[in-house]
Amino acid sequence: MKSITIQGTKRESVGKKSTKALRDAELVPCVVYGGEAPLNFSAEEKAFKGLVYTPEAHTVSIEVDGQTIPAVLQDIQFHPITDKILHADFYQLADDKPVIMEVPVRITGRSKGVVAGGVLRQSFRKLKVKAIPANLPDEIVVDVTPLRIGNKLYIGAIKTEGYSFMHPDNAVVVAVKMSRNAMKGGAAMQDDEDEEEVATEEGAAPAAEETTAAE
Repeated sequence: MKSITIQGTKRESVGKKSTKALRDAELVPCVVYGGEAPLNFSAEEKAFKGLVYTPEAHTVSIEVDGQTIPAVLQDIQFHPITDKILHADFYQLADDKPVIMEVPVRITGRSKGVVAGGVLRQSFRKLKVKAIPANLPDEIVVDVTPLRIGNKLYIGAIKTEGYSFMHPDNAVVVAVKMSRNAMKGGAAMQDDEDEEEVATEEGAAPAAEETTAAE
């Protein structure tokens, strides 16, 4: 998995006044958990661009006071109006310690249901996985080619190697639904068939009358 580097500065004070001063200076208050003790630091907001505003998953190398800490982003808070980053929580990685993180889902193939006029509905853009750092996947690849209209692909049907999903096996990742156009088309075809049946029945009556008259 790709890693990005965030340069940080250790925070000596963690009070509200200090936090506000950091945000005013366009710095993000951060905490790293998972080590011997939580580490409070701050980093420039622009350093998060390659971590947050991307569909890809990354681990992080946090560099603070000459120390490099491998970590993953666990939580991030945004301002409800400005979308500025208010706070970030990281979790320190250890080679033998499983970690949970979100990984993007990549769809491949064109489902048979879509070819037949259906619509592919994707329930998850990212999935939470649990693994030791070395086994964290860059993405979850899902081949939808076999799916027909009405079919669903469940978490339990996805093969995993060295990691597990933090979702129930019956969670639906993608499904192929009947499209409105296909439904309308099917209804129109049914109406045509009904009209043909009515026409046949109506056409049969006079023929019977003619036969009777001939007799």
